[in-house]
Amino acid sequence: MIDMADLPVQLPAAPASPAAARARFFNSGNAFNIKLPPVPAADFAAVLAAAAAPDAPTGLFACDQSGAMGCAFPATTPLMLARYARIREGDALALALHATGLIAYVLRGAGAIAGPEGFAWGAGDVVLLPGDRPVTLRAATDALLWIVTNEPMLALDGARPGPAAVAPVHYPAAEIERQLALLATTTTNPDTSGLALIFSSDTLEAGRNIAPTLTLSLNTLPPGEAQPPHRHNSAAITLALRGEDCHSLVAGQRCPWTVGSTLVTPPGEPHSHHNGGGVGARFLIVQDGGLHYHARTMGFVFLGQQTG
Repeated sequence: MIDMADLPVQLPAAPASPAAARARFFNSGNAFNIKLPPVPAADFAAVLAAAAAPDAPTGLFACDQSGAMGCAFPATTPLMLARYARIREGDALALALHATGLIAYVLRGAGAIAGPEGFAWGAGDVVLLPGDRPVTLRAATDALLWIVTNEPMLALDGARPGPAAVAPVHYPAAEIERQLALLATTTTNPDTSGLALIFSSDTLEAGRNIAPTLTLSLNTLPPGEAQPPHRHNSAAITLALRGEDCHSLVAGQRCPWTVGSTLVTPPGEPHSHHNGGGVGARFLIVQDGGLHYHARTMGFVFLGQQTG
């Protein structure tokens, strides 16, 4: 007698319609042994270099590792996609992304969002834009932005973004600095994961998210210090903003930081962050944390000490 785990997928014996012919059957022995490729702890320094090159054209440069993960659509992690957007002086970049919303950080340059709710943006600003409608970014000076969306999540589900899931929100660099200065006057307790600024909006204030399924934090790390080892079930995409001799340890693998580069922390992997330099480090982190908080599956926990 055959073990049920060895049975191949079963098809209906005599389907009476095309709808019935589409049915497939597994069992409790073979349905849960799917082996998916791991999420690589990638570094996209080459993508940054291409986007920042003097002759780079206006356009998007994806941090795509869908091939390594076996995804049928562009993805940086299974549920998120990061890109660099280069906009040359005087150019406009029209975006029509299939996302709930897009999170952008202005690495350099200045410009404006076109439209009735438009506003000017500049270096160091964080911007949240709705993903259910086209948006146009116009550059007054040569600009480089970092953009993260939940496009892979919607692609997996075959979903379309709901109308006005997020509204435009602008977090100017000066206001971000004011908020960080306020945090510097406070103390922490042993359960605090670090000194970080969390971005949200009036409509998502209760969930403390920047988008329904995404979280955004600006983490800081003083010179010579390390963030304690920890793990969580959300994947993380990190943009290194400031620091010297900084690195992360991800599942024991040393991942050096390059300012402006994008790094990936795979879901569930133990990791820690280390600042071996003489200046305070800053790093911007997008996670699919809103999804995990809603599902009650975040699973954040501090671990034993890792040496870096």
